[in-house]
Amino acid sequence: MKRSSTFALVAVLATAATAQDNALRLGDPHLNVIPRTAEEAARVAAVTRPATTFGTAQKFEQNAAGAATVRARSDADAFSLPSGNITFEDELNFKVGNGLFRKLWVSSPSSTLASDGLGPLYNARSCQRCHIKDGRGHPPENAADNSISMFLRVSVPGTQADAIEQIEGYFATRPDPTYGTQLQDFAVQGHPSEYRLDITYKEEVITLADGTSVSLRHPTYRAADLGYGPLHKDAMLSPRIAPQMIGLGLLEAISTADILAHADPEDADGDGISGRPNIVWSQVHNQPMLGRFGLKAGNPTILEQSASAFAGDIGISNPIFQAGAGECTDLQTDCIAAVHGDGDDRVFEIDQVGLDLVTFYSRNLGVPARRGVDDPVVLAGKQVFYETGCTSCHTPSFVTQRLADQPEQSFQLIWPYTDMLLHDMGPDLADNRPEARATGREWRTPPLWGIGLTQQVSGHSYFLHDGRARSLLEAVLWHGGEAAAQRDRVIALPTSEREALIAYLESL
Repeated sequence: MKRSSTFALVAVLATAATAQDNALRLGDPHLNVIPRTAEEAARVAAVTRPATTFGTAQKFEQNAAGAATVRARSDADAFSLPSGNITFEDELNFKVGNGLFRKLWVSSPSSTLASDGLGPLYNARSCQRCHIKDGRGHPPENAADNSISMFLRVSVPGTQADAIEQIEGYFATRPDPTYGTQLQDFAVQGHPSEYRLDITYKEEVITLADGTSVSLRHPTYRAADLGYGPLHKDAMLSPRIAPQMIGLGLLEAISTADILAHADPEDADGDGISGRPNIVWSQVHNQPMLGRFGLKAGNPTILEQSASAFAGDIGISNPIFQAGAGECTDLQTDCIAAVHGDGDDRVFEIDQVGLDLVTFYSRNLGVPARRGVDDPVVLAGKQVFYETGCTSCHTPSFVTQRLADQPEQSFQLIWPYTDMLLHDMGPDLADNRPEARATGREWRTPPLWGIGLTQQVSGHSYFLHDGRARSLLEAVLWHGGEAAAQRDRVIALPTSEREALIAYLESL
């Protein structure tokens, strides 16, 4: 439901359209879109219409990613297969991209010139170290465990000079003057790391309507053992764990217009749900675009998400984020002056070819097929999912755009269970740190596909942006703000319906 404020947003995003850049008018990341015919639009509307009966699975529901769906493996590699419809030739590109995704970077100077340039400050030595088996990260299990797949973002309130005037409602922030935009807990030899992540928990017991007790752990985060002096007095910290990687290319291929059609920022229909798009500045397209990736939808494309992770997480310069020192700030003078990996024949520590290969790999990680779609308990849980209002944010299905040069993602019926929009999740989940147009209480609706394989792939069952939830039930009970009514309905469910709901989520 597009409202007047959404139309205003579209106007902000619009550029002088030509046949070549028509797809970019609404901030779409693709220039190669083939417009839908009227007949196709009608077919899309019919096939994505929400379910109204629950006795059997919907047609094609088992194939979560359309023709790109992969078989559901029973081991930890379930998230690491290429798109099911990838060509033999492109599977080679996928494998080379995987090699770069797994590659361990080393510090400069090094005899391994193609792999040096790490840091000097970093969170991990490879993409795979955070996204283990392409799954989700986790908070430290205990004092002896490291936080390699989790870190703290940081920023301070900005001024008008930090605003982006082309984006209405943009929250002006700036990096911490000493520590930049995220805290790194590792450093190469001779340099101190920036901090140690310290987490303490306080348990709160929730009693459900059937008498079941569930304990929720409230985390407190502290940047301990700061290596470069105090943080800015107004520093805002936000904990983040690495999200799972599957289906990213399909999420990128959803039409911006289809996503905006679900936005209702003023809650005009009075259902308590006010999904809003995050609008961010694209370094590649040099214009405002719809944010799609990251826990607050802070990046518009997989390419920019990959490039920012190379720079921020590993300290690797690339054509989009070009600083050889990665996240080092001007106040970290030894870090800036250190030897970097772009001092040989390379211009950047990873070039455009390498960045494109990692992007291709990330775009084509396959989504496993659903399990048990016709199981009576799963179908009963699906009905609970719909009737409690979970689909208000976790939109079940979309049809991707027709893309001339991306057949794997082109015109696929997909079932990601996300609207790709921001929602106020209440004070308990708030990080109180804005990002672009996202407030300190808003998060992008996370896709649910593959969520039932988390334990199998990642070896844990921690959920939400910081892994505080230790089960799917705990994750539901943390919902507040716009989702408080849905949470309360789950609390009130009889045991059999709640267990069916969890069985349904585990089948996704």
